[in-house]
Amino acid sequence: MTSMEGKALPFVLAAILSLGAIAAALPSTPVPADQALLAARWTARVAIPVFLVAYLARPLHQLLPSALSKVLLARRRQWGLAFALSMTIHLGALLVNILIFRPRPVEEILAGMAAYSLIFVMALTSNNWSMRRLGKWWKRLHLLGLHYVWLIFFAGRALRLAEGDPAYFLSAFIMGAVLLAALLLRMAAWSVTRRRAARG
Repeated sequence: MTSMEGKALPFVLAAILSLGAIAAALPSTPVPADQALLAARWTARVAIPVFLVAYLARPLHQLLPSALSKVLLARRRQWGLAFALSMTIHLGALLVNILIFRPRPVEEILAGMAAYSLIFVMALTSNNWSMRRLGKWWKRLHLLGLHYVWLIFFAGRALRLAEGDPAYFLSAFIMGAVLLAALLLRMAAWSVTRRRAARG
């Protein structure tokens, strides 16, 4: 695989997963409102694996360095931008659901609006120029964005579990466990890195 192909792969996978989720939602029910709801839910669900690649690329390489972890770390920016692409497609599906079929009060979507703001800011600053201009604030911004998005995803899965809907319980449990494991992995990598730095 060439360098250009490797850089394009995250975007191709993100587009296939997101558009595939919409394509799967449309024939699953004859009711347009339900189609819109499923498209919004399923595009969010398939965006999580793309997010996790960007979220875990560095800690995986710190804890379990390998040829694969090296490649993922080298392509972390592309995976982050691919996640932004996934969430942009999800936003389109979500807006159809909210604006046409299921209007919601603004206060109910404030947390999601904040997440999208951070996602788009991170995407716009995922370049060398922004890193130089923002300095230490670049890392702080992206850490805040990553963990806030993680929180939104995890809270969404927790809400599904609390609702007790059998149609979503298993998938919410599995994805919630995966997200929690991802956070614990990042914490472990942070702890190991600090100990190594303390030893000099």
